[in-house]
Amino acid sequence: MIEASGLTKRYGSKTAVDGISFTVQPGKVTGFLGPNGAGKSTTMRMIVGLDRPTAGAVTVNGRPYAEHTAPLHEVGALLDAKAVHTGRSAANHLAAMAATHGIGKTRVREVIEMTGLATVAGKRVGGFSLGMGQRLGIASALLGDPRTLILDEPVNGLDPEGVLWVRNLVRFLASEGRTVFLSSHLMSEMALTADHIIVIGRGRIIADAPVRDIVARATGTTVRVRSPQAAQLVELLRGPDVTVSTSEVGVLEITGSTAAIIGETAAAAQLVLHELTPVAASLEDAYMSLTADSVEYHSTSTGLTDPPVAAPAGASASLEETR
Repeated sequence: MIEASGLTKRYGSKTAVDGISFTVQPGKVTGFLGPNGAGKSTTMRMIVGLDRPTAGAVTVNGRPYAEHTAPLHEVGALLDAKAVHTGRSAANHLAAMAATHGIGKTRVREVIEMTGLATVAGKRVGGFSLGMGQRLGIASALLGDPRTLILDEPVNGLDPEGVLWVRNLVRFLASEGRTVFLSSHLMSEMALTADHIIVIGRGRIIADAPVRDIVARATGTTVRVRSPQAAQLVELLRGPDVTVSTSEVGVLEITGSTAAIIGETAAAAQLVLHELTPVAASLEDAYMSLTADSVEYHSTSTGLTDPPVAAPAGASASLEETR
């Protein structure tokens, strides 16, 4: 379990984390979301003692990280996959870490196999792709068979198979009763992986709830309606809490009402409906709504009618086996 109380971190006049309190419970995957600069990485660094809080406190499994006599057995962390001696092989890196806690060679071999590093374990880390570096970072976090996992962007650079593997891994670890705390910029992946979400913006907690509750609370109800008599239906549905938008003739997106009410209203007025579909909200919709006022850097439209198609960021690094 991770417990933070009034956790604050200031760098000169800038407050990176502003008096946040939260609990990460064992037995579930807790996602940690927020825009760039929101305070996610600083919070994770304070949890594992890499940054000292300006005020407040945070404990892992009942005590500050620095007070654990065998921290690798308590907390496994992936905060920076590049923080590895590039001249060492993956096997030597893990063996050196294991030696600090009296962890045997058998466990080193286990995590190498578990993370798919067997074929490259003898190679220098400096030659690893981004994805293989992530796998080594996850292996390091798992080395001490810890009760708590803290993973910052664990799927960064992984190919689709690797992303699925991480998803299944963290859910399995949580099912064993461990505490799993991870961040990601991939909303679709977080929606599939996390049970609970903590959202931070400008150093403060914006939301702290189960995924389904955050989605339901932040996005409201939207119903898609297609009708040749859409204009008449809009007049009948007008109200202070009902919002109607349209993307094409005869198609309405209605927020603030329900499919049942809309259908009954149309039937009573003998209006024809060709479609009446409740629109399922996504975690990404909820996240964008929650963090709209907390984003430090905003992109603007280029004004191009047909913008050029570019490869996704990091796409070249996602092919793990190409290097």
